[in-house]
Amino acid sequence: MYDDLILLEVLKQTSEAAQKVIKRFEPVTSVDYFTNSPEGMEKLDAICMVIIAIGESLKNIDKITEKKLLSQYPEIDWKGAKGMRDIISHHYFDVDAEEIFWVCENNMKPLAKTLEKIIGKLSS
Repeated sequence: MYDDLILLEVLKQTSEAAQKVIKRFEPVTSVDYFTNSPEGMEKLDAICMVIIAIGESLKNIDKITEKKLLSQYPEIDWKGAKGMRDIISHHYFDVDAEEIFWVCENNMKPLAKTLEKIIGKLSS
């Protein structure tokens, strides 16, 4: 069995990171925002850094729970979320701004919502 307090703390940190990406992505209206200005490039860098942290945290959650927790929530592509961490970390100079835009636009809110659902369930 795993330590619920450690797991809950990692989940909360991961949820906060997802919210941070959502907040940082608010001014981004198109992929061109990321690629056509120094400000946009900084925003892309900042978002990528948090996505790396999220992926690493998800890997830690799997390790803590022996891969038994996240699999109970199939609405999220956990493998893809963890894989984004690997892609950004190991191929940083090849990061596709369009892919990051798509992930932020389509995946971050559902991820945050699911993490909050898991936290709520474990906290009760």
